[in-house]
Amino acid sequence: MPLVAQNDLPAYERLRAEGQNIVPGDRAVQQDIRELHIGLLNMMPDAALRATERQFLRLIGQSNQIAQFYVHPFSLDGLKRSDQARAYIERYYEPFEQIRNEGLDALIVTGANVTEPNLADEPFWEPLIEVMDWASERVTSTLCSCLATHAVMQFRYGQRRQRLPDKRWGVYAHRVVERQHPLVSSVNTLFDVPHSRFNEVTSQQFQAAGCHVLVESHAAGVHLAVSDDGFRLVMFQGHPEYDLISLLKEYKREVGRYISGARKDYPPFPENFFNPKAKAILEEHRNLVDRHLDRGRPAPEFPEARIAAGLDNTWHDSAEGVMGNWMGLIYHTTHSDRRIPFMDDVDPNDPLRYRSS
Repeated sequence: MPLVAQNDLPAYERLRAEGQNIVPGDRAVQQDIRELHIGLLNMMPDAALRATERQFLRLIGQSNQIAQFYVHPFSLDGLKRSDQARAYIERYYEPFEQIRNEGLDALIVTGANVTEPNLADEPFWEPLIEVMDWASERVTSTLCSCLATHAVMQFRYGQRRQRLPDKRWGVYAHRVVERQHPLVSSVNTLFDVPHSRFNEVTSQQFQAAGCHVLVESHAAGVHLAVSDDGFRLVMFQGHPEYDLISLLKEYKREVGRYISGARKDYPPFPENFFNPKAKAILEEHRNLVDRHLDRGRPAPEFPEARIAAGLDNTWHDSAEGVMGNWMGLIYHTTHSDRRIPFMDDVDPNDPLRYRSS
């Protein structure tokens, strides 16, 4: 069933304009349909805050038709914000204390930009641990994205992420390696996932922590892993939530950094993403950029519209499948009272199996 617009978060109107089924909150309460309450801890920086919000809302809303989804966005006080972003969060997001008191059926934790080599030195470290510790006791399942996965692997399992020689950036083929797991049992055994990161937790590290690797890539490493119980903690290293133009926007931003002098080298293409025609257009643009900069002239406009028209999304269907499976598992295990994580016949230590009656 659809997303429920329980407040006037601008993303709902944007998604409605895209054709997404968004139900007003006053209408949703008149329908006799099971509610699932999903927390969205958005730790992304200001420039990506709203886009990330929309990406996960879209993925949730398109993933499964079993319930009405109420999404509760919140953030952490330790994150550096502009006055404008802080006002937006105060206006549209919920305080963590309210979420803690009212409860959640599931939690999604986004990535974040970091500046310190050791994640424990980041200002969000302790507030994030507080949220995750609460969720481990009171929330049925938590899904971590990229940096959040790296953080939880460090503070819960003692596995620190490793620096990559170069940025892992692009779209990569992945294979399902534990095909009977209910999170992936109904999706393609080979599918693409976007990545954008400088660090990784290896397959060996996940296994040393007792976690199960479900999806990985020879070129990009682990994408999807779960905690030893198979469900309470779901960890992504890739970005299946990305829009079609997310990597294009990142590339455009890096070109802008080169033009401004913030980076010395011209950015390479994200791997396996641009087709030959797009690469030719972008190479031509690069030559124009260098020529204009050499002559002290303003750089030419980035050809975003020309490139976007020829891009292909090769990951969204599988992302919907995994997310839908996750929502289905939550639906069948979580208590009808969102302050209680499990139905009475579900074993918290083995939530994918039920106690005999």
